[in-house]
Amino acid sequence: MSISPLLFISLICLAGGGSLLPATEAIWLTIPSSGEKCVYEEIHANVVVVVDYLCIDQNNIGLGPTVDVRVNSAYGKELYKKTNETHGQFAFTTSETGTYLACFWMHHDQTHYTADNSTAVVNLDWKMGIQTKDWDTVAKKEKIEASLKGVELELRKSSERITEIRANIIYLRFRESSMREVNEKTNKRVAQLSFMSLGICLVVSLFQVWHLKRYFLKKKLI
Repeated sequence: MSISPLLFISLICLAGGGSLLPATEAIWLTIPSSGEKCVYEEIHANVVVVVDYLCIDQNNIGLGPTVDVRVNSAYGKELYKKTNETHGQFAFTTSETGTYLACFWMHHDQTHYTADNSTAVVNLDWKMGIQTKDWDTVAKKEKIEASLKGVELELRKSSERITEIRANIIYLRFRESSMREVNEKTNKRVAQLSFMSLGICLVVSLFQVWHLKRYFLKKKLI
């Protein structure tokens, strides 16, 4: 079975990290005093996502100004919304494949914060897939012996990662198939349009020849 270059590159990425993007991402956002700042991630279905956020002040010790938070699913469904927060966590399991959006903006009332609050800095710890699991809790729940804890846990992590890679490969094959289908449909329509244009040109040319011949015969030029 031949593998396309795109799928081959994607498989290399998957083998290195289990996902096309890092499973854990540290993100820093600078929130302006007006307007919002959003971060988005394209995630396929049935993936657990856990995000911790913290609003800080780089110039002063302690927590910074407060922000409002909203998270939307790929089809616009609101998954999480909080107001006047300095820190928090939101978690969800994706129900459909698509782009998930998390937006932050300054809370309208900043009277509690006396420093310059023209901007806010938010740190995001974005985790997906097996990175969201608490493996110490798993070990205690399944009563894994301490002497075997390291090896057995690593085997469990490897098994989970293989499952995640397999799911990503299936998703990539589906995307490749969909894009190939769209490409074939587009090529077919372009070919149809080209034949149609050629046919119209031939008809117009024949009409011009007929019209000129009729004109010259009427004027007795030929």
